[in-house]
Order: sequence, then structure tokens, then C-alpha cells
Amino acid sequence: MTLERELTFTSAGHRLVGTLTIPDDPGPHPAALLLPGSGPLNRDGDHRRLRIGIQRDLATALAAAGIATLRYDRRGVGASSGRFLHTGFHDNVDDAQAALAALGADQAVDPRAVFLVGHSEGALTATALAARGAATAGLVLLSGAGRLGAEVLRWQAARLLPSLPAPVRLLLRLTRTDLVAKVTRNHEKILATTTDVAWVGGQRLNAKWVREFLRYDPRPDLARASVPILAVTGDKDLQVDPADLTVITESAGGPVETCLLPDVTHVLRRQPGPASLRAYRREVREPVDPSVTEAVVRWITARVAELP
Repeated sequence: MTLERELTFTSAGHRLVGTLTIPDDPGPHPAALLLPGSGPLNRDGDHRRLRIGIQRDLATALAAAGIATLRYDRRGVGASSGRFLHTGFHDNVDDAQAALAALGADQAVDPRAVFLVGHSEGALTATALAARGAATAGLVLLSGAGRLGAEVLRWQAARLLPSLPAPVRLLLRLTRTDLVAKVTRNHEKILATTTDVAWVGGQRLNAKWVREFLRYDPRPDLARASVPILAVTGDKDLQVDPADLTVITESAGGPVETCLLPDVTHVLRRQPGPASLRAYRREVREPVDPSVTEAVVRWITARVAELP
């Protein structure tokens, strides 16, 4: 049994709304702030076009282990105010900082045992927040990058090429299009913009977020984070290089435990056969793979046991 209630907090004048999930037994409880990947995601980690549900599944698994969680709607999504397209990467870190303060102040939560659990962009958000000196007992970085944002996106472009549909690959060959070079040129165009939102390549983009992401290198922030870290990536990840687990370990200022999970993709589900983005819609019909939730629960439970 768990209890859920709405929790509201403010960040930069915006009203952000989330769900606090509390184990149904006497507290105060250890807790985790759940930070989502990129895009206009609601508190469960769902996009209007794809119900990914990572934060929802993590909340369920953690509550069963006696750990409270807070997950919230991003600016301009769900019940939260603001405009998503005008929100930058560092604005997201500010929002996470406000959420962490609200979680730590709740009477149901043990403020000594609050963790940051971030997926994809959320892993970077957790890293940047820890580097600010946020009061956290540890970081869980799921599918987290360990290098400059521009490098991550170039790696993605090169890695995704073989998984594109055959007609698309043929068109790229016929037009002699170098996908990585094209992505790099688009980055240069975005970096030349100065507005929050811009039209690039016929698309209306959150240019502020992209500029800040391209320029963000988590390695200096990892070095400033002295708390324990668990870094988990699947070996079928097409959006973050699994080799970044080594980068995170070498960069972090505190102890790091890493897990490379076989057949697990960027959306934290199991995918047999060749890695492919096209399988995501089928994958997300299943919950987050137990190898992920079990690793997170085990690690946080062990860290809580070590607290004085």
C-alpha cells in the first residue's frame, strides 16, 4: 500500500505540480526526486505521443521498498505553468532545485536521506544540481551522458544511421548526405541564435535549451559532486554511449558504482536482437525492466543503511 498526494512548489515564478508517493508505514522515509529525460514530459515521464512512464514505474518500485518519491510536470506540461519551448536546460536545473527543497521539507521525508534519480537529461540535471551543493545523499544516473552535449548528439547521429529504415538510408546515400556533418551544421545554426525559440531546418525549436545542452559538459560538475553515484546504462542504448560509464567513473569526485545492463535500451526496456528506435513503441507497453528497478532499489537501500 502507498499514499499519494499532490505537491505544489514554485520556481522562477512558475507553479509546478507533482505527485508525492509515500509508503504506507510510519516515517519519516528516505526519498528520491525523480528527474525525467528531455522533452515535454509529465510527472510520469509520458510524452503526449509516447507513454514512456519511467518515473511512474520507478515510483512504484521505490515505494514498495519503503522509499518515498516526488515526480512533477515540467513547465508548460500537465498542471504546471510556464512555456515549455521557452525553458532552458539550466531552467530545468532550477526547477529541480526547487523540487528538491519541497521534497526535503515535507514531514513524511527524512531530509538526511534524499536522493536524485535522473534519466537521460534528468541524469545531467541531477549532476548539475549536485555540483551546486544540493543536499542529497547520492545520485542515480540512468542512461546518463558523460561528455559535452554536442559530442553526445554527434555520437547519436552516427549510431542511429544503421537503424534507420532502408529507404531513408538509400536516400542519404543517393544524395551523398553525411548525417553527422548535417547535424553539426544544424548545431552551428542553433548556436548562432539568441532567442528562446527559433526556426531551424523548417522546425520550431527550443533554441535556448539546445544551445545550453550543446555547451554543457557534465565532467566538471561530476568532479564537484562528492556524494556516491550509481550509473546505469543499457548496452542497447542508441542515445547515450555506454562507454560513458567509464567517463563518469573517471570524472566523479566521489565513489561510483556502474551497471551495464544487457539488452536494455535508452527507454530502460529489454530489446532482443539489433538495437532499433523503431521498437520503442512496442517496448513501452511493458514496464521498466526489473534489472533497472532492482539495481536502483538495491543501491539506494544500501546507501540508506550506511547513513549515521
